Amino acid sequence: MKRVFVAVLVLLVTCSSMVFAGGQSAGGGSSGAKRVAYIARAQGDSFAAWLANSIRDEVAKYPNLRVDIMDGQANDDRVNSFIENYISNKYDIIILQCNNGEAQTPYIRRVIDAKIPIILINPRVPGLEGVSNSVDADPYEQGAVNARLALSQIPQGAKVVVINGPAGNLHSTARRESRQKEFFDKRSDVQIVGEQIANWNKDEAMRYMEDWVQANDKIDAVISMNDNMAAGALEVVKGNAKYNNLLVYGVDGTAEAALLIQEGRMTSTSFQNAYELARTSVKLANDILTGAVTSLVNTGIDCPLITKENVQSLIDAHKATGAL
Repeated sequence: MKRVFVAVLVLLVTCSSMVFAGGQSAGGGSSGAKRVAYIARAQGDSFAAWLANSIRDEVAKYPNLRVDIMDGQANDDRVNSFIENYISNKYDIIILQCNNGEAQTPYIRRVIDAKIPIILINPRVPGLEGVSNSVDADPYEQGAVNARLALSQIPQGAKVVVINGPAGNLHSTARRESRQKEFFDKRSDVQIVGEQIANWNKDEAMRYMEDWVQANDKIDAVISMNDNMAAGALEVVKGNAKYNNLLVYGVDGTAEAALLIQEGRMTSTSFQNAYELARTSVKLANDILTGAVTSLVNTGIDCPLITKENVQSLIDAHKATGAL
């Protein structure tokens, strides 16, 4: 089955002029344009879709580039097969959003061995900084800015639930670590009444939240490792007056989260600017391919806290790009 799947992928990737199943092509009208491969972790995740769309839009600004975008669908075998096929089809550069850094590491090393430049984006992979390029935000600080706010907001003796991203993902594990060190270790009065991995997925988060609501007389706060899962938890209690004062913390700054914060339903998020991640990574790809950059680059973007007080600036950013 894997051989058949790989063979199909080879055919799809080779047909560079078409928009193919699970992917899209954009940019670079010139026949001599450099081929950029972009692998999204899972476009069913609102942030990953936002980032993939931003990559497409940025590449369109470079007439010497064209991009093929593929959806990993949160499946390591699928992501790894795309990497293998981009190697065999000799793409000029690969931009990769890992699903699981540990699972992708051997395949990233194959890219490096094939002398194909690679940029790891959201997240970078620990241990590969010296052999690969990366563009990312600091996942520890993304969680920490929310945790520091929660210290003064979550009431004494509160019951909270925690929704995690996938195991093996740097952003998932580092955000959880920062919540532990910056909040839970300082608030021994707070009880975690539910904690599960929802894989960045809204529907999975909804299922867990439904169970937690039924099992507990109250829940005071939701601490989520991303906005998509936070939005799923909020959907479960929508219209339930018992949860009018529920505190909900996320990460990403998606358009949906911005509106939820404006409405007063979500408490805060950390803005992981997909527009800036895309601008930086596509510019880096162009600089590498044109020879303007000849050494490895590992760079990052800021992750400011967004609350109701400053959410309008985030809404304006999304409106400017047509996301709202």
